[in-house]
Amino acid sequence: MEHTISGVGVIDKALAVLGAVEREPRGLGALVSETGLSRATAHRLASALEVHGLLRRDSDGRFALGARLIAMGEGASRGWPVAEAAGPALTALRDTTGESAQLYVRDGDSRICVASLESPHGLRTIVATGAALPLDQGSGGRVLAGEVGDGGYVVSIGEREAGVASVSAPVTSSGAVVAAVSVSGPIERLSRDPGPTFGPPVVVAAAAIARAAGLSV
Repeated sequence: MEHTISGVGVIDKALAVLGAVEREPRGLGALVSETGLSRATAHRLASALEVHGLLRRDSDGRFALGARLIAMGEGASRGWPVAEAAGPALTALRDTTGESAQLYVRDGDSRICVASLESPHGLRTIVATGAALPLDQGSGGRVLAGEVGDGGYVVSIGEREAGVASVSAPVTSSGAVVAAVSVSGPIERLSRDPGPTFGPPVVVAAAAIARAAGLSV
């Protein structure tokens, strides 16, 4: 896995450890393999991050993201006015479609989830607030990269994650894309052609978020 290098060694190494467990818990051996750090360094950094609540141990003793990151992610999301304004529209979108709803903003070559509501279904898509996802995979990333399909939305089927479909639309200000609003869920519910059903409510939600955030049309 490639990591951004700031030139501040201990910070770069600590972020490499956090990045290694971003998607799933890792034992010490897997941390070493994933980061390229020595076993002693990986253990020292992971233990220090655990002390500060940025990592925790799961029931199998593996390192996983810590609860403090939840609060930090929520705090960061409040720094985005569009995220603060999105609550009612995202709630309406989730309730109307019955599927998970998310709001993403672009951060370099990635997209960050700044707001997320889960579907009430037992089988659902879960994207944590603060999660960093690829910009070139999934409908939300493609919207933030400037793609807009017919009807004002973009569809992806099993693109970022097998078995998951999503539909996204841009939140714009003066014609520029500032965020992407999405619904996502299992293909078996959304189908392989979810656009006609889910596209219109996603577009409506995107417009509602822009209005609530006071963005210029």
